[in-house]
Order: sequence, then structure tokens, then C-alpha cells
Amino acid sequence: MKRIFLIAAIVLAAISLYGQRVKYNFNPSWKVFAGDDAHASSVGYDDSKWKQVTLPYAWNEDDAFKKDIADLSTGIAWYRKHFKLPLSSKRQKVFIEFEGVRQAAKIYINGQYVGMHENGVTAFGFDISRLLNYGNEENIIAVKTDNSWEYKEEATKTKFQWIDKNFNANYGGLSKNVFLHIAGTVYQTLPLHSSLGTTGTYIYARDFNIKKRTAVIVAASEIKNESGKQQTVSYKVTVKDRDGKVVNSFSSSPVSIPDGETKTVTSSSFTGNLNFWSWGYGYLYDVETALIINGKAVDAVTTRTGFRKTAFKEGMIYLNDRVIQVHGYAQRTSNEWPAIGMSVPAWLSDYSNNLVIESNGNLIRWMHITPWKLDIESCDRVGLMQAMPAGDAEKDVEGTRWVQRTAVMRDAIIYNRNNPSIIFYECGNESISEAHMKEMKTIRDQYDPFGGRAIGSREMLDSKEAEYGGEMLYINKSAHIPMWAMEYSRDEGLRKYWDDYSPPYHKDGDGPLYKGESAKIYNRNQESHAIENVVRWYDYWRERPGTGTRVSSGGVNIVFSETNTHHRGAENYRRSGEVDALRITKENYYVHRVMWDGWVDVEKPGIHIIGHWNYSDTTVKNMYIVSSAEKVELFINGKSLGFGVQSSRFLYTFKNIHWQKGTIKAVGYDATGKQICTAQKLTAGEPVALRLKAITHPKGMQADGHDLSLIEVEVVDANGNRCPIAMNMIHFKLNGEAEWRGGMAQGPDNYILSKDLPVECGVNRVLIRSTTKAGLITLTATADGLKPAEMKLKTNTVVVENGLNKQLPSAGLTGKLDRGPTPATPSFTKTRNALTIIKATAGAHSDSASASFDDNELSDWYNDGNLSTAWIEYELDKPSLISEVNLKLNNFRSRSYPIRISVDGQEVFAGNTPTSLGYCNIVCKPLTGKKLRIELLKSSNLTGETSTEVSGKKLDDGVSRNDAISKGCFSIIEVEIYEPVK
Repeated sequence: MKRIFLIAAIVLAAISLYGQRVKYNFNPSWKVFAGDDAHASSVGYDDSKWKQVTLPYAWNEDDAFKKDIADLSTGIAWYRKHFKLPLSSKRQKVFIEFEGVRQAAKIYINGQYVGMHENGVTAFGFDISRLLNYGNEENIIAVKTDNSWEYKEEATKTKFQWIDKNFNANYGGLSKNVFLHIAGTVYQTLPLHSSLGTTGTYIYARDFNIKKRTAVIVAASEIKNESGKQQTVSYKVTVKDRDGKVVNSFSSSPVSIPDGETKTVTSSSFTGNLNFWSWGYGYLYDVETALIINGKAVDAVTTRTGFRKTAFKEGMIYLNDRVIQVHGYAQRTSNEWPAIGMSVPAWLSDYSNNLVIESNGNLIRWMHITPWKLDIESCDRVGLMQAMPAGDAEKDVEGTRWVQRTAVMRDAIIYNRNNPSIIFYECGNESISEAHMKEMKTIRDQYDPFGGRAIGSREMLDSKEAEYGGEMLYINKSAHIPMWAMEYSRDEGLRKYWDDYSPPYHKDGDGPLYKGESAKIYNRNQESHAIENVVRWYDYWRERPGTGTRVSSGGVNIVFSETNTHHRGAENYRRSGEVDALRITKENYYVHRVMWDGWVDVEKPGIHIIGHWNYSDTTVKNMYIVSSAEKVELFINGKSLGFGVQSSRFLYTFKNIHWQKGTIKAVGYDATGKQICTAQKLTAGEPVALRLKAITHPKGMQADGHDLSLIEVEVVDANGNRCPIAMNMIHFKLNGEAEWRGGMAQGPDNYILSKDLPVECGVNRVLIRSTTKAGLITLTATADGLKPAEMKLKTNTVVVENGLNKQLPSAGLTGKLDRGPTPATPSFTKTRNALTIIKATAGAHSDSASASFDDNELSDWYNDGNLSTAWIEYELDKPSLISEVNLKLNNFRSRSYPIRISVDGQEVFAGNTPTSLGYCNIVCKPLTGKKLRIELLKSSNLTGETSTEVSGKKLDDGVSRNDAISKGCFSIIEVEIYEPVK
């Protein structure tokens, strides 16, 4: 008998050491109850009447887009799950990992309290090995969540800064993925610092040679020994490409780890023939790190990652040795959908984020708080750069709230440092102190010293610590750290409204006041919104890399998709998106796709006709074309109407066009007159039918109780063309193994969850969710007077045993490679050379004249307020052919300055400076000289603010001193003088 027990003990010891590491999808088979019950953590509690759900699941998902953000349901909600573990797991390590919770959670296993998490942002987890039953004995996990707007950290009684009713949509409970990890007693740790005190695995590359496609790949794992005795461990690294082919394998020397201790083991190897991750090229590798003891693998972890080279210098961003000007979107981290909230399947996150790529966006700046892992990994796959914040509101803080922010930044960096799409770490949505920035840099340098990521904050224009910066709405330039705008176009407009000439004939700008002022810019139609976005982007494009020593690194437009957060227009959600909440494209989307088709310069010519071509016979209106061509010609039914008037480089206006049924066509030409791009639109016939199209998981709809299908409904004519002004009410009927989640339109409660809702501009979409039973789904759509449509879907079986599923949420999803690898050619053509200023004299305050060319936009030169002293003269290092002068003047968006520019005493320009969103560019009569003088001819004029937004406060539109009421004051924040490229 003793021998049997000895053998059993040896077997169990071997299992604990050598057991195969398993990561389970722990999302299936949960139950939820919205409310509180003091006994809900008990093992014997009766949860039979609770709602059955598959995570991730926000208990208040029905509110999404139905209610204003401030009115989203809050309170206590409980989640419970019954599960069993295989007997082979006994004496192994078992960890539970939550990708996050909103806002706080207390965790119980088999009636025993495990721990809590409160910040509502980061991932967390616990070692639950000693609390579990194994074999045929059941386990129960209970989670008490609290998403109160007023939640305060228990230990400090302090509210987290980012619990905010403006931007942080409150989808409560377990709204992110949950995993269960089973490992041996010598194991690689999880990257869950705050809860487990561990940092996991760190994969990166160094010593890049982009042209030769080589780099040194480095793997480092934190290893913990809980086996009961000292162990000698070897560390083996295997790198596999996207097809599963091994491209390199290497090992470390054996390392001795005493029982109870933790050590970080590192190994590296030169690797060739690499495919580097890039914009629109989500090439990812699986890096397996395995622990070897006595010749056997005791623990293997696979990290999916990518390799890319970055640099941040000379005011520019480099990706794989190529300069890239950022253009994309500042997106709410919730990234939500109607009646779902943020808890979507991974493939739908890919669909949404890939739309950004297809619009030629290259960067998502997630706003205020760290995005959840699902979206981060999605950006890896589609090739979309990210700026990852930690957690804040809109100002620097001190004390406990600052400690909370640093903890989130640390945990977010550790958890996400293997994701190649993260290019920037953002420390604040407003500037922070130099001491705080230095503290954040120290965290970055400790936990991600080799990730190739710049750390900075919004603003930080004169920081010596930040590695990037930039304003919210305005143009910044730099010759040192990159400056890019954090949210440069905040106008709003509904997809439902084409223009002033289309049903439902909503006049552009009509809507309620905002803070007592006209809110026209928050109630735009698609046409005016698209035009405004052309005008806005032009200011950034004009100052792009290649235009001088000081350049703009671009900017991101707020937001990509409509969001259930702070709004200013007539509706109860924000409508700034390039796509609506169901990701149906708006005209803004196509406008940006034309202007952004390149890393810096436009590389592929494009053209788009704004609007549609279905009007009444009496319609006479301006038609607008967006194109990167040098000139654009318009045709109606084959007849030329001539060439458009160009403005803001990309916009071509054709005035007073008389509508005619048929075809409108735009043709773009290069400078030599060669045709390089075309676009056309047809007049659709009368509506005759409905058409349905399903957008689903690439492997088919999964019967896991969580997967979704996005169904598009269109009103079409006899030839199958969408009818762009149709607004028919659609009636849906759903049968089979699916749950109705519905769509969204303007109307009562935004039609959330209704099975009757209208198309807008001829199209709409709805969501249906799978059940946990595989089977057939039938969806029918009907509308009065139109031929109905029917669609059948079949869901695929998903195997769940004892509450455990080995199919992870991202299963079957691969990187998208549509744009191809980083081009080897330069991304821009240099258009002018900046000349070197060696000194300046002025009519007053000559001692501060250098502040006007110090590459610091928070300093300026200004005179004493007298017109006679309103001049400044710059001396160059050598005589040069001066052709342009670039100026940033105080109150640049509201004040026009009448100036004269002379070179060596000869006038080369006299006129008024235009108002702008930062810089004005003056084209001079070319003249060679060494001294350039700029003088104010008379008092400057208030011209009315350049449209940005109704704010209720003074926005940052210059240096802190306000010259708006000064008569003879002349202020230059930055000046640049150029010669043509020789």
C-alpha cells in the first residue's frame, strides 16, 4: 500500500512539474443578475433563474445608444459560473485572468473571497490553485461588480479621475474576456503586475537592417519556481511565421532557480528573411518560449507579436526607416456598437479597425483610457498604429490620483508591450508637469526599454522630457520631437442628411444651441461636414515633412465611428464619425481616403464625388469633388462642364450645376494633362426591392452565445442600384438560433432593439447574436411596396466542456497584408529648404527676438504695442533666394495682420495674413538677399474666429498672452524663411 501511495505521489509530482500548459477561454456558461444579494457568493446559492450569458457581456448593454452617456444604468451586478477542472490539473498552478471589468469587482471561488480590482481599465488576475476542486467536483466562481459613476477606491476613498460622464461610456460588469491558465509549478508568469506582482514575457527585436530584412530577436521571460525544490531550467525560443514555419530556434544556457524564487531569463538570436510589421501590413509571428527541465518541456507560452523599427527625430516619425505623417482618428476607447456596447467578438473589432485602414488612416489615438486587449490585438492584425493612453480626464493631478495614473500606465505597458501596433504611450489628455513626465518615462524605461515607443502627452510643446506632443485642434510644428494634433476636427453631422437639397430636407446647421451659442458645426450634413474636413486636413498636409526643417507630423480626426459619449448636437450621442455606429460609411470616409493615400505625399491619385445623383428636375446646386489630381473635369451624361475651382489643394468646386438624370462623372488629370483617376455616380431608379447581405466571422458564425452577424439591408432599384434617398421603414422577422440585437436610426430611443426601423440614405444595418446551440437562422426583411428579402445563416458548433473552451476569441483570424510591406522609396519629395537665421533685431524687445525662431511655440517675440515698433528683421547665415515665409502669429485663428515683407530693403510682399489653425504661408516675390524684415503696416483686424468649435472657453490658439484688444501689438510665435529646392 505504501508503494502505491509513493507511486501516486511521484506521478502527481511529475504532473505538477511537467503538466501541459493550457489556456482556456473562460467566457462560456456564465449567469448574470442585475442587483445585489448578500448571499450570491455562497456555493449553495440558487442562481437557476439568473440570465444565462456568454462573456464578454455588459449587463446594461441594452442602454448602448438608447440613452445619453450620463443616463447609462449603474449599480451592482453579480456574475456566477459553474465549472469543472480535469483531475490532471490537481497540484498544478491555476490562474484566472480578467481582461478588465467596469468599474470594480470582488471575486469569490467556492464561497471564499479571492481579491478585488477597482480601476476599471487594466487587466488583472489571481492564483486560485488552492481554492479549487478537481475531477468530477464542481467549482463556482462569483463576481460582484459595481459600475457606479461615483465609485471610489476603497483603500483611499478617492474617485478615479477617468470615471467621467463625458468620454468613458459605462458598460458595466464583465464586459471583457476572461481566461483560465493551467501550468506546472515551474512556469512563466502572467503580465499582471498589480494583482500577481508578475511581468510575464517580453519579446522584441533590435539591430534592425530593414533593407536586408534582418534583426536580432530577443525573448525574456519571468520564471517562477514553486515546485518545492531548486530547479535547473533551460529556455528555448522558437519563432514561427504566419504559416507556422519555423524561421529560427535558439536557447539560453541553463539557469538555476531556487524554490520560491523568480528569475528573468533572456535569449536572443540574429534572424534573417523577416517580414516587418507595417501600416496596413499586419505581419505577425508566433514566438514560443519553452522551459526545459531534464530534457522535457515543462512550460510553453506562445506570444503573437510583430517586429518593426521606429524612430522619433527631426520633428518626424519613422516606421521601418520611412517617414510617416500620421492621419487617422481619435477614437473613444469604448469603440461601441448599438445594444452591444464594447463587448463584440474579435472579428468584428477587425472589421471596424480595418475600415480605418481602408480609409487610409494609419493611427488610432485611443482617448483617455487604455483600450482593451481585443482592440489592441486587432490593430496588430490589420496594421493600424496605436497611441495607448493609461487613464486620465483632462488635467494633471497630484497625490493619490497621480499614483492611480502611474499604476495604470505601468500595468498597461507590461500587459501590452508585445503588441507591435502600439507606437505611442500617452501620459495625459492634457499636459503634465516635467516631473510627472519624467516619472512616466522611468516606468516606460523599466518595463519596455526596447519596444521602440515614444512617450508623451497632449500639448507638451516646450517639454524637455516628452518624446512627442501636439495640440488638440491646431497646427504645431517641430524640428526635434514629433508634433501631431490629438483631435483636430470635432464637428458633428448625421449620416441621414446628405445636403440641403435631399430628403428629409434638414437645413445644414439646424439644431439646438450649445451653451447658449449657435451649434451649426455640430449639426452638419454629410456634404458640409466632408468639405470642412478637407479644409481642416489641408493645414496639416501643407506643413508635412519635406516642407522645411520644422514640420507637422500630422493629426487625428475625432472620431472614427459614432460614439455613445459626450455630444453637442441634436442627438444624444456623438456624430463626428467617418462611419456611423453600425460602421456604415459617410462622405467623410471617402474624402479622407483620397487625401490620405500615402505615407506623407499622396502616392496613389484618387477622386471622389461628394454626395449622390438623385435630385429633382429643378435642382441647381454646387457639386464638390475631392481629388489629389492637379485639375478635375466634370461630365454629365458625357458632356463636359469644364474644370473645377481648386481650393485647399484637394477640393474642386463646380458651381450652379443643373441636375439631369443619368451619369455624373469626374476625371482627374496630372500636371501634364494625363488622365489619372475617375469617379462616377448614377441616378438610381425607383425603389423596387430590399437586399440583405451578411458580414460574419471569416470562418462562419460561431454558436458560442456571443458571436454576432452584421446584416446590411438596402433599398434597390430594378437594376440592383442602391436608392440613395430612400427612407423606407423596414420590418424584420428573426427565426432560429439567434438573438435580435437590432440596429439604429433617428427616431424614438434611436430604434434600439426595435425590429422595425428605417433605412437612411437607402441603407441600414442590424446585429443578431448567436445562441449556444448550432443551427439555422432565418432573417426576413419587408417594407411596404417593395419586394421582400430573406437570408439564411447556419451557425457552427463550439465545443464547451464543463464550462471550458479551448477556442480562443481570436481563433481563425490572421493578419491583413493588403498594403504590402514598407516601401523602400522615400515617402516625400522635398519642396523647399529652410534658411538659417543667425540673429534678429526688432523695434522693441530685441532681447527676445530669438523667441520667434527658437522652435518653441509657447514663446514669442512681441513689440511694445506701438505701431512704430512693430517690426523685426532677421539676418541669414548667407545670401539666399527667398521665396516663402511661414508665420505663426498670436491669435492666429481670429486676427489678420496687415504686413509688409522686404528683403535687403526691397518689398517682396504686402498684404493681410489669413487666419488659420496655426501657420500662414506667405509666397513672396523671389529675391536674393541676406536680411528679411517683417513689419506691421497698421493695426491688425479681428476677422471672426476660424471655425473650430463652440467651447465656452478660450482655446489654446497662441501664447498665453492675449493680444485680441491690442491695437499696435505685433507678435510672432515662430517664423521660417525658405528658398526653393535647387
